[in-house]
Amino acid sequence: MNQIDSLAQFPCIRNCCLNDDDICLGCFRSLEEIKFWGEAVEQERITILENAKQRREKHNLNFKK
Repeated sequence: MNQIDSLAQFPCIRNCCLNDDDICLGCFRSLEEIKFWGEAVEQERITILENAKQRREKHNLNFKK
């Protein structure tokens, strides 16, 4: 099981704060992804988590500048 699979159950870290683009700065899911999570099947959840990971990496790069 890789990191994405192990997190596919529930990625919330209870540090919710939406930025101006409606992205949570805790888990980096969009508001739409957060609302959809409960209905999403495993592959959709993995896609959401991959998107969130990319957002987190981009945020961290921008933050370090």
